[in-house]
Amino acid sequence: MRKKVSIFLCVVYVAFMAFVAVQLFLKDNDSDALIALGGVACGLIPLLIILLTKFELSLPIIIFYLVFLFGTQFLGSLQGFYRNGWWDSFMHLISGILIAFFGFDLYKRLLRKDYISHLSPWFVSLFILSFAVFGGVIWEIYEFTMDNLFEMGLQGGGNRDTMTDLITDSLGGLIIAIWSFFKTKILIK
Repeated sequence: MRKKVSIFLCVVYVAFMAFVAVQLFLKDNDSDALIALGGVACGLIPLLIILLTKFELSLPIIIFYLVFLFGTQFLGSLQGFYRNGWWDSFMHLISGILIAFFGFDLYKRLLRKDYISHLSPWFVSLFILSFAVFGGVIWEIYEFTMDNLFEMGLQGGGNRDTMTDLITDSLGGLIIAIWSFFKTKILIK
């Protein structure tokens, strides 16, 4: 059932972004149409993983991934939400949640089932929070590198932008770390 829901959500997103791309090409807005085509490509990634591999992506990962794509590509870039100062921070909060869910899935996949019951919920929460913060740091290193190599302006506000991004990534990770604490307590019972 989860697999069908995941496929459905991905197909809806891909179809929506393809429709947007066609509309933008018809209006001769090629630069925005390319952003929409990027949305199609990004939306196809989890769909192809689901259909072509045995690797299972959890429903929370799919949902937050698609919310993140919709928020950054359609609302942020195409609808101009990034003009609102808070939008970038909100997207970093969502990305922190998404990365933390990846961390939670990673911990469940890497440990043997019989070992999970011996782990402290505090340790799991700390791992997930650290994983989300690390993901945010990697993204900020990417922004810094692109700005310095290609003068892209990704770190629009300099240090203030970087720190705000890292704090909101961390808050997103903290939300899922707290959730994982209680989820782990349930799993070990």
